[in-house]
Amino acid sequence: MAMKKTKNFKEVPVEKLKWRCDPETLGFKSTDDICPCPDIIGQRRAVNALRLGLDIDSHGYNLFVNGLSGTGRKTAINCLIKETERIKRIPEDKIFVNNFKNPDMPILIRLKAGQGRRFKKDMDQFVEYLLKNIPEIFESDAYQDRRKEKIEAVKAKQKEIIKGFEDEAAKANFALLQMQVGAMMRPVLVPLVEGKPANLDQIKALEKEGKLSKEDIEKIENTHSHLMNRLETVFDDLRELDKSTAEELKALDQEMINPLIEGRIKEIKNHYKCAAVNQYLEEVKESVQENPGRFLPAQQDKEPFPKGKPGSEADPFFEYRVNLLVDNCDAKEAPVIFETSPSYSNLFGTVEITPERSGHARTDFTRIKAGSFLKADGGFLIVEALDLLIEPGVWPAFKRALKNRQVEIQIYAPVYMVSISAMKPKPIECDVKVAIVGDPYMYQLLYTQDPDFKKIFKLRADFDSVMDVRQETIMDYANFIKRIVESEKLMSLNGKAVAAVVEYGVRLAGKQKKLSTQFNQVADILREAHYWARQDKKRTITDKYIHKAIAEKNKRSALYEEKIQEMINEGSIMISTKGGEIGQVNGLSVYDMGDYAFGKPSRITANISMGDSGIINIEREAQMSGPLHNKGVLILSGYLRQKYAQDKPLAVSASLCFEQSYSGVDGDSASSTEIYALLSALSELPLRQDIAVTGSVNQKGEIQPIGGVNEKIEGFFEVCRAAGLTGSQSVMIPHQNIDDLMLKEEVIQAVKKKKFRIFPVETIDQGIEILTGVPAGKRQKDGTYPKGTVNYMVNKKLHEFAEKWKEYNQ
Repeated sequence: MAMKKTKNFKEVPVEKLKWRCDPETLGFKSTDDICPCPDIIGQRRAVNALRLGLDIDSHGYNLFVNGLSGTGRKTAINCLIKETERIKRIPEDKIFVNNFKNPDMPILIRLKAGQGRRFKKDMDQFVEYLLKNIPEIFESDAYQDRRKEKIEAVKAKQKEIIKGFEDEAAKANFALLQMQVGAMMRPVLVPLVEGKPANLDQIKALEKEGKLSKEDIEKIENTHSHLMNRLETVFDDLRELDKSTAEELKALDQEMINPLIEGRIKEIKNHYKCAAVNQYLEEVKESVQENPGRFLPAQQDKEPFPKGKPGSEADPFFEYRVNLLVDNCDAKEAPVIFETSPSYSNLFGTVEITPERSGHARTDFTRIKAGSFLKADGGFLIVEALDLLIEPGVWPAFKRALKNRQVEIQIYAPVYMVSISAMKPKPIECDVKVAIVGDPYMYQLLYTQDPDFKKIFKLRADFDSVMDVRQETIMDYANFIKRIVESEKLMSLNGKAVAAVVEYGVRLAGKQKKLSTQFNQVADILREAHYWARQDKKRTITDKYIHKAIAEKNKRSALYEEKIQEMINEGSIMISTKGGEIGQVNGLSVYDMGDYAFGKPSRITANISMGDSGIINIEREAQMSGPLHNKGVLILSGYLRQKYAQDKPLAVSASLCFEQSYSGVDGDSASSTEIYALLSALSELPLRQDIAVTGSVNQKGEIQPIGGVNEKIEGFFEVCRAAGLTGSQSVMIPHQNIDDLMLKEEVIQAVKKKKFRIFPVETIDQGIEILTGVPAGKRQKDGTYPKGTVNYMVNKKLHEFAEKWKEYNQ
């Protein structure tokens, strides 16, 4: 169907299709002439919040660093931490030592930075010192003589006691004999008959022979009973003698080794001047005095590791070892820890379990390991919010640690009623400044769903994804480029190349007055431009290689776009770029692939009939429509009622459809397009198919701005270029989106040569005039519209439907 060409409508001027950075205004010819950027760019609000949060030591003033990836959140934290007072404080060392009274609850001792390592070494040397010197003392002549003297005296007394009992027994005509019972010798008291020992059978035989009377036997039995009682008394006396002898020998051992132990312990105490260390060393002294024999070679030979190697699987002297939990010996400032893998054990520490050959598991206080939370005590801990939430059991423990300012080190055992270790160290007090890094969605999720979150994260630092375009911020961009060039040893950029990078930043921001602060994407372009320049054996990066890097980046991700374009070229996806059709218009959609977004046209159609169903959204009926698209269709209904149903009911049933749409549709940017299709169907005026439309609308018929305007224009341009540019092909955009235009050079050149057009639209009436070539028509005082106008034809059709519907229902 032939269409009248639209004339005299305002088009977007060529100079407004793209904001350009003039290299002459930069004030330098190359990045060699400027200095790298020392500061954080474009994040004043976030920087102020970070400074406040990092400097306040009050409870709960931890930070949620909020923003998109690549906006410099972690870099900013790292830079601002260096400015704080906290960073100047070097925290204490933390050690675990054995609790001799309750081994399952080891004792934590805090020492000045560097003293923990020294104390660990001192205790290892203390053990080695005892292993060397205690045997020498016990092997000395002085010790052996005194020990021998005591033992000989005891033996003499034992013999005297036994001799006295034997004499008493002999007087009573009894003898004390040693009898073999199994593998042991046992003392037995037997009567003497005619000078010879006799057992019970022998005595009964003598009674039968008449050699012993019953009175003699009773006397023997009574004497035996008395002597047995006396024998028990003798054994008690011997046991007491053994016990007192052991105590005397133990006292002798202690007397001999006390100067050795006390001298060494006093020397260690003088190094530290710490009450907790002094108390522990006193307990060590008592333990050594209690069993000095374990340091003798004969005793060590019974152990798998007789030398007591520190850290060995079965160290016989582990009670005297030191577990250096946190070592700040080499620290020059407070710790700053970026925990990239915040599992339970990595964050809070664990108690290692060692399986033994017997199948049992063994552990002790030397196997307690600190996590990053404890290592960051006195300093800073930075972690990703998403990582915290996906690790099992971490978020509740993390909150608990921040609320209580304490860390509990234990094995993470998620299986109910399964206990792995009885080792339970006491909670350790921690003063950690925490910053978790996340995005706005994560912040809202935690803030609304977790009541504790707002108590322990009182500050939010918002990182913006854009900043204003000013001479100052352009220079900041240039200085950032210099920093990347220097740090990664890239080629220098000339002025035009820097200007091209700045223009790319504006394109990423999506507005001519804004620059993107997602510097990771900017840095990627610099790295890839360096690669392409090196491929051509150049020594400087020019704007040619910046544009090539951008083009190659897009090309790598454009497979899906090319497939859709192929289907449009083949006619599989039906898109018209010439002629006119009633109730049919080209809408524009954006396909977001994550790292790449592109636009393509979609055919939108409208069919009408008399009825009372109103506007039927086919996508919604098929459950393929999102909430924003549904809202747009409802707004469309409100617009029709406001404009055409003031003097009659809307007796119309209309269906709207995104043709060949096989996935979900959302967003309201096609709401104006759908109105144009409906107005065309009602007025029976064809719409130009060489024009694509985008823009949302309100109930007053005013066109509202949309997102992705550059991708939508470029998408339709590619379709038209493939079909052949005619000069009439155009895109209608909301007039507010003019300031968002950052179009590709080929589109700009086509507009400049009048081969492609872009119309800014403010109202539905203006848009329908461009699409139909027919005046829209303003409502007159009597509520009617001028004849021959679009609104007149629409109103007339609705009147006809209303009259017929009235007749039909009579």
